[in-house]
Amino acid sequence: MRRPSKSTLVSLAMIAAVLAGIVLTLLLSGSGRLNASDVVLPVIASAGLLLRERYPVAALIIVIAATGAYYPWASADGPLIALPLFALYTAADKGHLTAAIVAGAAALLGMGLGETGGVRHVDDGAFLMITGWVVAAIAFGGVTRNRRAYLMEARRHALDALRSKDEEARRRAGEERLRIARELHDVLGHNISMINVQAAAALHGLRKRPEDAETALRTIKDTSKETLRELRTTLGVLRQVDEDAPTAPADSLARVDALVEASGLKVRTELSGSLDALPTEVDLAAARIVREALTNVSRHSGTNEANLKISNRFGKIEICVEDDGPGASYDGGSGFGLTGMRERATVLGGTLEAGPRSEGGFRVLARLPAKGL
Repeated sequence: MRRPSKSTLVSLAMIAAVLAGIVLTLLLSGSGRLNASDVVLPVIASAGLLLRERYPVAALIIVIAATGAYYPWASADGPLIALPLFALYTAADKGHLTAAIVAGAAALLGMGLGETGGVRHVDDGAFLMITGWVVAAIAFGGVTRNRRAYLMEARRHALDALRSKDEEARRRAGEERLRIARELHDVLGHNISMINVQAAAALHGLRKRPEDAETALRTIKDTSKETLRELRTTLGVLRQVDEDAPTAPADSLARVDALVEASGLKVRTELSGSLDALPTEVDLAAARIVREALTNVSRHSGTNEANLKISNRFGKIEICVEDDGPGASYDGGSGFGLTGMRERATVLGGTLEAGPRSEGGFRVLARLPAKGL
């Protein structure tokens, strides 16, 4: 069963109040003589008011006509005038301002003409008061319509601004992807092409002119190092973790406290030397080694405590992670375990040693060049 709308409920409440006022007026007047107008006209006006949402102009005409006939013909002077005022407000609120003004003016004109006879039903003060009610009802309807239109326009502008902001963010992200793609294409494409040419030259002159082959191989070595530096720098930017993510701290030695906290271990930390302003590839690799070493302790050592020492001395970054647990921190060299850590160190020209300690537990010791490749 469909529930009545809020507007219908308001109309019903208004009709009930007006009809109750008419009945009360009849009871207080003590008049036992009722005519058909006392019943039929309020019913017609009430039925017309129920049409105000779907047919506001038609409802306005019906209500004003029934009310205009009620007061000269009915025996009781009930508060039926409230219904046309409500209909005038609705017509103006629905955008039929001209129809509301014309209907209100016609009703007032008819009332004024009706008072030109020998009998006055409404004195000048009451007529002015009713005129004020009519004007106020129409004005209030127009104001509420304009306010609603303003709020809708403001909401539309806000949605458009939000949509434009999202589109701008997507456009900038697309431009950034294209820029990175161009850089990778220009730098890596050029360097790899050079490596390919020098490798072909080295193979061709390996037996006939060894000195030329050696020069080509050195060029390959230098070019590959530069290519790897560019690649790691670009990927390091792309893999930066959102600073707001509580479970994924940014991989940087400058935030070693966050890395330790994320491990869930009780870690005794010793830091020495400057760990700021490191090359991106060194900082990223060192932080990943710290994170993976602590993860191995958490998973495999059988203890929840570890020692972490990081130092920057003599151009070397040294990382040492130790535990005294009964388990083994070696994961078989798969995934991002010891093999991954060793590869990170080797790529930068560093070393990584891992194995059981003589006094028990396990040690990971990494040494990385502070200046990178």
